[in-house]
Amino acid sequence: MAMGVGMSEEGMRPVTELSRTEAVAEWADLVQAVLAANQAYHRDDAPMISDADYDRMKRRLAALEAAFPDIEAAMNQQSPTSMVGAAPAEGFGKVAHRLRMLSLENAFSDEEVTEFDERVRRFLGLHDAVAYTAEPKIDGLSLSLRYEAGRLVQAATRGDGEIGENVTENARTIHDIPQSLTSAPAVLEVRGEVYMSHADFAALNQRQVAAGEKTFANPRNAAAGSLRQLDAGITANRPLRFFAYAWGEVSDPLATTQAAAIARLKALGFQTNPLTMLCAGPEEMLAHYREIESQRATLGYDIDGVVYKVNDLALQARLGFRSTTPRWAIAHKFPAELAWTELLGIDIQVGRTGALSPVARLQPVTVGGVVVSNATLHNEDYIAGRDSKGNPIRPDENGVGKDICVGDWVQVYRAGDVIPKVADVDLDRRKIGVEPYVFPQVCPECGSSAHREPGDSVRRCTGGLICPAQAVERLKHFVSRNAFDIEGLGAKQVEMFFKDTRLPVKTPADIFTLAERDAANPLQKLKNRDGFGDVSTTKLFAAIEAKRTIPLDRLLFSLGIRHVGEVAAGLLARHYSNWPVFEASITHATPGTPEWADLTAIDGVGTVMAQSLVEAFQNPAERAAIDALVAQLQVQPVVARGAVDSPVAGKTVVFTGTLEKMTRAEAKARAEALGAKVAGSVSAKTDLVIAGPGAGSKAKDAERLGVALIDEDAWLRLIGE
Repeated sequence: MAMGVGMSEEGMRPVTELSRTEAVAEWADLVQAVLAANQAYHRDDAPMISDADYDRMKRRLAALEAAFPDIEAAMNQQSPTSMVGAAPAEGFGKVAHRLRMLSLENAFSDEEVTEFDERVRRFLGLHDAVAYTAEPKIDGLSLSLRYEAGRLVQAATRGDGEIGENVTENARTIHDIPQSLTSAPAVLEVRGEVYMSHADFAALNQRQVAAGEKTFANPRNAAAGSLRQLDAGITANRPLRFFAYAWGEVSDPLATTQAAAIARLKALGFQTNPLTMLCAGPEEMLAHYREIESQRATLGYDIDGVVYKVNDLALQARLGFRSTTPRWAIAHKFPAELAWTELLGIDIQVGRTGALSPVARLQPVTVGGVVVSNATLHNEDYIAGRDSKGNPIRPDENGVGKDICVGDWVQVYRAGDVIPKVADVDLDRRKIGVEPYVFPQVCPECGSSAHREPGDSVRRCTGGLICPAQAVERLKHFVSRNAFDIEGLGAKQVEMFFKDTRLPVKTPADIFTLAERDAANPLQKLKNRDGFGDVSTTKLFAAIEAKRTIPLDRLLFSLGIRHVGEVAAGLLARHYSNWPVFEASITHATPGTPEWADLTAIDGVGTVMAQSLVEAFQNPAERAAIDALVAQLQVQPVVARGAVDSPVAGKTVVFTGTLEKMTRAEAKARAEALGAKVAGSVSAKTDLVIAGPGAGSKAKDAERLGVALIDEDAWLRLIGE
């Protein structure tokens, strides 16, 4: 798997060898796997993959962005890794974080750490060295503690970054968390990690066994499950600990540097990690990483990497944030594990976009503590030992790419997907007479031809809506947690209703007519079928009815349009605000029209996503299904978020030319923080163009369209800087 631009892990094509079409296709196909992993880890405390493995996928997405800068913005906005955590679980009160709790960008190599430092200095326009703190990354559960007048008043989990779970009473039972502070700011939110030591974890599991209760899989699960007990008395009996490493809202600054702020937290009575160190630059950061890695097995608690943070808090403020990660921090993760096993067979699965995905059936093997029996093989080129341009991958001693055959011994690694990946093959153990694998040219589900577009790495079924596999997968996506999230209607029920001849569900609109059709059927009532009854049927129909009212962003995501991920759906919803405006605009959006210019000017919406969206709405069958669905719904408008007291809140701005007082990236970040929309091109809907020296066509477009045109100094005066 690629680890960065020009770098590749053994057995995976470097991103620099991908075409733009391949990069976008790979990006889009990863969405559902990450969403499922997010929910399992952050909300359910039952991770299906390890942190290191999950981060491999996130890094692949980041590598794709870096290798394709022309689509970087669009792909970043639709990335499923732009989500922070998962929605809070039911059973706890919800807490809105005053300042969002964000995740971290990840690095897996020395080169990526050096690149991080270069990006920081480039963003700030600095040539001199920048100092960083380096600290172990604790594998636990994020927690925010709010103190007012020195008294602990609230504790909340991270949740989805904006809304967390209120676990105040449980947090009060943790010895490492002070109940009161002296000499603290009037308002102080301390953030850190709840964890369990190895010794305490082993003792807890021994007590669980003695009591005849379920044991925990690992310390992280035990810590998360203990903190989320509805009975605080149970939490009190669990050996939880807490490391403080950050802060949220604070009425007075703790210090002027990261290192001094952590020292202040320690002075206030919080446990801080003694391995935290101030580093002068990448060389010292990497040296400390090696030192921490060498101590990993003897620390007595789980860590999965080292976190680097810019030390100067004024520079942190200038660097600011992306949608879900700070620009001034990065997590340098430890590598994942590998294992060898026999390839028993290759199955072909058909996804909701028609992609034919080869899946390896493996002799079960343990990788990183998890038993693996299936793994992805990516595409037909990957099986054949070549990239899309015919260049060898997994080269042998002669430079020839090694193909993969059924019966081979293959190397497997859990790389962040729902299923692991095959990295390499051992030709020395290949059996005599093994035949090369022949990739199917027709869809195994519907028999339609499977076509591969020029430049695309994926072969796709051309059957469209007549392909049952595509139809079922689209329905599963429609009812998934981050789409309509209909309780009682999961993947198993979707498959049942799709095959049902008495009460079939073939399209999303059919879901909302289930109750009506069931009522009209005097004989075969749903409540009389296996798996259902009066109560479950009533609950299902009520759950469906409750979802007739849906926000525009969730509706757009639920449609399963290729390249339109959850964050992209949010961008579109905030731009168009309501369904009638969105529908009218997309219906008329073809290249050259004002609607097309408006669509592609949205920062984060590239031409690939725009074309996919427009094609879906112009396809007669797709459009009919969408219209039938919307007729069953009340679609709620989405209001764009913005800083209400900012003079540029809600305005669309475009930067062009060379900025002299700040870098382009910093200017864009500052504008977005003030509630402005930053577009990549000038249209009639643009409110303001900021032009520096060398401004070209965009400045001319502004003059032609009568859009206000100002220089950088006027922009800084406007925003009060």
